[in-house]
Amino acid sequence: MGDSPDQGEDENFASYHQEWAKYASTPIFLHFLVILIMQNDNFSLLRAQESLKERLVLEDDFSWGISSQESPSEDGSAREKLKYIGGVDISFLKKDPSLACGALVVLDSDTLNVVHEEFDVARLHVPYVPGFLAFREAPILLGLLDKMKFNAHPFYPQLLMVDGNGLLHPRGLGLACHLGILANLPTIGIGKNLHHVDGLTQSKVRRCFEASGTYDEDLIPLIGKSGKTWGMAMHSSHSSSKPIYVSIGHRISLGSAIMIVKSSCKYRIPEPIRQADIRSKAFLQEFQGVTNLVKPSHSLPYS
Repeated sequence: MGDSPDQGEDENFASYHQEWAKYASTPIFLHFLVILIMQNDNFSLLRAQESLKERLVLEDDFSWGISSQESPSEDGSAREKLKYIGGVDISFLKKDPSLACGALVVLDSDTLNVVHEEFDVARLHVPYVPGFLAFREAPILLGLLDKMKFNAHPFYPQLLMVDGNGLLHPRGLGLACHLGILANLPTIGIGKNLHHVDGLTQSKVRRCFEASGTYDEDLIPLIGKSGKTWGMAMHSSHSSSKPIYVSIGHRISLGSAIMIVKSSCKYRIPEPIRQADIRSKAFLQEFQGVTNLVKPSHSLPYS
């Protein structure tokens, strides 16, 4: 009995996405995504997400140790320490929202000083579709990581904090999960606003904080109607009553993610992401200043 057309299509689709990590930041891949989105082919995008989700790891999967967990490795030797934490963010030009600056900063985990930074200015041809943000933003960020990895940079991050959600996503695969899987890095998602999933709302979280009686570094588990824990609402600074929303990205447990985020905060937003945000905006302004000096008949070499 011959294979059905649907079966052949599924095999081709699965085969394509086995190579996703290799091609995720290439023009061919971006062209493929643009076609799917322009055709409103959300079904194929959903299947793409599901193919990635099969590779998601929601527990600690790293060799280094966290400062507050000074324990030896399984063979009794001293564990490598978490030293370099990366933060990624994207800023957009107000006059031209398709023009974006991706930033990757790497901080020393002890001092929270920036030890390295990478930038890329690009035109994002993939439009934004709710629930599929990673298809638009992941390629430029993967390119920054690939650049460091290709150059065998000594400050290549051991862990990545992402300005965007991880597991806290309608289908449990936000930008932080996407990046973690494709870059094969432990990642943590940091949301500034609550993604409403599984009955979770900001008003419910606010009532939980009020019931706890304190706003000083409180933690409220984000447990949905289904009983699933999607992440943690965290008051990370004494100077702000607004929580941040921490969720697993990839290759890390929620408990470890919370410990690392707590140790990385000077203000409300963890320092790796705060610095990526500040520096991407500054770089984009500088880039805009340069382009304003160029005559309209010329163009700068951004994609």
